[in-house]
Amino acid sequence: MGLTGQNSKEAQRKAAMAVLAHASGAEIAGRLADIELPAHETLREPENGLVMLRGRIGGDGAPFNLGEATVSRAAVRLASGEVGFGYTLGRDAQKARMIALCDAMVQSAEFSGEVEAKVIAPLREHLSAERNRKGRETAATRVDFYTMVRGEG
Repeated sequence: MGLTGQNSKEAQRKAAMAVLAHASGAEIAGRLADIELPAHETLREPENGLVMLRGRIGGDGAPFNLGEATVSRAAVRLASGEVGFGYTLGRDAQKARMIALCDAMVQSAEFSGEVEAKVIAPLREHLSAERNRKGRETAATRVDFYTMVRGEG
């Protein structure tokens, strides 16, 4: 696979992970129920941990430790050899495992199209519709302020 093919595959993988990270565990499970899952083994059992969040003061200030966030992670390997990793904010071990399985399937030539069509694309559409709905709700409450100029004299 050439560098361009590898870059497009990585971009596809990043886009899929962004969708899965924002979807709920129940939504992912519902979509995965629609497809036949490939044979796979667990490399890393789902586990919870903490990550340090870093921030910056101002636009160019020195970094500082803002605080910690709870994350869950997991890793799986398909029988065909692809390894998938799943990370999610919070303590949802099953969601991390499902994300890892989807990550491995996205990398697989055999399962990539099916997981994109039946899991990733519908979740992307749902998240986009939800984002648009919230945007419309917010826009409905928008208040335009203006200043009237008083005539002096």
